[in-house]
Amino acid sequence: MKQDDVVKALQRDHAAELKLAASRLDGTARHTRIMPSPTLSEATGYKILLKPENLQVTGSFKIRGAYNKIASLSDEELARGIITASAGNHAQGVAYASRERGAKATIVMPESTPPLKVDATKSYGANVVLHGSLFDEAAAYASELSQRDGMIYVPPFDDYEVLCGQGTIGLEILEDVPDVTDVVVPLGGGGLGAGVALAIKTFKPEVKVIGAVPEGSPAFKDSFAAGSLVPADKVVTSAEGVAVAHPGDLTFAILNEYLDDFVTVSERDINEMILLMLEKHKLVVEAAGAVSLAALEHLTLRSRVSAEAKGKHVIAPIISGGNIDTVTISAVIQKGMIARGRIMNFEVELPDTPGQLVKVAQVLAAARANVIQLDHDQFKASSHYTDLVSLEVTVETNGPDHIDQVLTALKEAGFNPKRIY
Repeated sequence: MKQDDVVKALQRDHAAELKLAASRLDGTARHTRIMPSPTLSEATGYKILLKPENLQVTGSFKIRGAYNKIASLSDEELARGIITASAGNHAQGVAYASRERGAKATIVMPESTPPLKVDATKSYGANVVLHGSLFDEAAAYASELSQRDGMIYVPPFDDYEVLCGQGTIGLEILEDVPDVTDVVVPLGGGGLGAGVALAIKTFKPEVKVIGAVPEGSPAFKDSFAAGSLVPADKVVTSAEGVAVAHPGDLTFAILNEYLDDFVTVSERDINEMILLMLEKHKLVVEAAGAVSLAALEHLTLRSRVSAEAKGKHVIAPIISGGNIDTVTISAVIQKGMIARGRIMNFEVELPDTPGQLVKVAQVLAAARANVIQLDHDQFKASSHYTDLVSLEVTVETNGPDHIDQVLTALKEAGFNPKRIY
């Protein structure tokens, strides 16, 4: 976005525009209900109240910004058609909003986009064009088509109407949680964070807004440190919804002024939160949606307040979406279980004599380690010139302490287990 456009956007009547966005979205976007999290409250010492945008129409917050932008267009603009580029939630948000407004939508998606996401976008009536191997190539082509055919381009985040639509989440939090003290929001391109920050600081500036990003997506971290927008050379994270190398000019300007705190989280943190949400809240959360949850235990807020004051903090982390495919979620669950000590894999060499496998099974049964998988391989011993065979076992455990107990029991039984993961 050009600097003149950024300045003009910052001079608009934010209170009026946010209220207008809320009225436009009334009856289209769901007012997602706050969900208390006793598990996270106990773990952090704060009162944690989840804002589950994974339960939103199309499965993410993106419908809010897309619909508000498209609802702001004139009939003449709608007749020209809508176009955008996206490989995920924004695509579905624009497709849904265009259908609701009676406009024809064209979504340019990278050729590598999973068929499930392509089909989901088509199901809302959009014309999907596959182009390029990366998002940047798809976005460039969408811009070319917009100029060639006169279609209206709907940006994923760097747009005032889009971020005001996302800001309605902040309005709902203020309405539903009058005593909220902190709101945690994941940052990718910055549309969600900027919109929420704008809403919170416009209507209740004493509430703190805290941004969260994966360690492998450093653009905002580097930009805040520099005081100006610094694109990332490389982005490596499973949280594709916040894997943005170049944040928005307008979104950075707003966040640089209004964001109170900033937290980075690891891939392990993200995986563990996806698993925790499944187990404790029966919620399906995509990796980007788990970023704000993963930030809770890393907040610098913890070191700034006393234990007594800490209990008075009411924190609302925003779960931005829940669109995750089954293959990915199964891998994430396994990684999360390994990280939390819920799955353990070990290898042990046994004498090549009958009954050895039974002895190992008896030790594991006594230690209450449930066998998930085992591989008994006569050709995998450390040396082919011994009478030993290799046994690799995967067991379900109850945490790090239980893993130590299982390994100790095996050693006491005369085995020498080697933990693999």
